Amino acid sequence: MTEFARRLDGVRIAYDFAPGERPVLLVHGFASNAEVTWHSTGWVRALAEAGRGSITPDLRGHGRSDKPHNSADYAPRQLAADFVAILDQLALEDVDIIGYSMGARVTAAITQLAPERVRRVVVGGAGPLELFETWDKEEMARFIAGDGIPNDATIAAVLGAAIEAGADPDALVACVHGVAGARLDIAAGIPALYVAGGEDRIPDGVEDIARERGAGYLELPGRTHINALTSRQFKTAALEFLRP
Repeated sequence: MTEFARRLDGVRIAYDFAPGERPVLLVHGFASNAEVTWHSTGWVRALAEAGRGSITPDLRGHGRSDKPHNSADYAPRQLAADFVAILDQLALEDVDIIGYSMGARVTAAITQLAPERVRRVVVGGAGPLELFETWDKEEMARFIAGDGIPNDATIAAVLGAAIEAGADPDALVACVHGVAGARLDIAAGIPALYVAGGEDRIPDGVEDIARERGAGYLELPGRTHINALTSRQFKTAALEFLRP
């Protein structure tokens, strides 16, 4: 059953909670939701089979959560605070976190905002260059208004599919502006595993981040940004890393 955590600004964040040992917080990416990212790809089932619980929220602006239209409402610190509110509601002192794509940057923001609430993190599909920072915001606005196809094919591919599926375009635009430039900085002292698809250019350079940090790195041969999530190797490595 869907639960809601309410922030002081009135925004409600929807989440599902599956009980089990040491629940894992799963943070999806832009223009997606918990169902598409974590349930349909088998992550919640894999955690359950390992005896682990799961917490699967929809980011504000996505899925069943509220969708403000102010870009300041999507600053990484705000997105991180949404998940701290969920942990408070569930009375969980700390959790392991798996974040993917934009969710990896939100995960990093959680480790900066409340490092004491985070035990270990797995971050996938993200690298040193934040994708929204490269987008032409005027092209994006024209595309949302139905005024032409942007030169950057990722804008049309990502936003077009989401809007066709019923997403709130104004909330997505606000999210792009709020998150643009967000860093992938995991707080010191928190063990991290970085994961990237071998055919995914979005996380280019993340292996260097892992090396500099002395953290684990896993490349998934032949996997793209989309199908990396269905990889059994990804799930197995994440569960093994989160076991200690």
